[in-house]
Amino acid sequence: MQSRRQTINEEVSRLVGPVLEASGLELVDVEYTSDYGRRVLRLYVDRSGGVTLEDCARASREVGDLIDVKDIIDDGYVLEVSSPGLNRPLKKEKDFLRVLGKKIKVLMAAPVEGRRKFTGTLKFFEGGVLGLEIESGLVDLHWSDVEKANLVYDFK
Repeated sequence: MQSRRQTINEEVSRLVGPVLEASGLELVDVEYTSDYGRRVLRLYVDRSGGVTLEDCARASREVGDLIDVKDIIDDGYVLEVSSPGLNRPLKKEKDFLRVLGKKIKVLMAAPVEGRRKFTGTLKFFEGGVLGLEIESGLVDLHWSDVEKANLVYDFK
């Protein structure tokens, strides 16, 4: 059974994703959470070349009223729109294809080969399987079992 938080994340994604795309932005992630006793809806947006503060402000204006009109969230909340940052989450198939050959960190929902956390170079992504080169060799991780994945930014 899905939590209310997951339902809100999915409903907001379906609603605002196309609106943001029409204005040249990609919806990277949605996070509905409680932060210091207040409800916060965070939208992470990106575009080729990165997003500016003005992009975030415009996105907030475009989708804020839409979310309220559709009455997705019953309680009062704060809307935050920002860049996903350097360690942006990898959620969609295209995200993994974009980072082929790069270092990523993966948290699995259930242990694979006795562990849940993996960091390594993404060698391939085919048929719903991530081929990750880790210190002990190549490990196959099923995308459907990935709880969280992020690009690991190399500051070299």
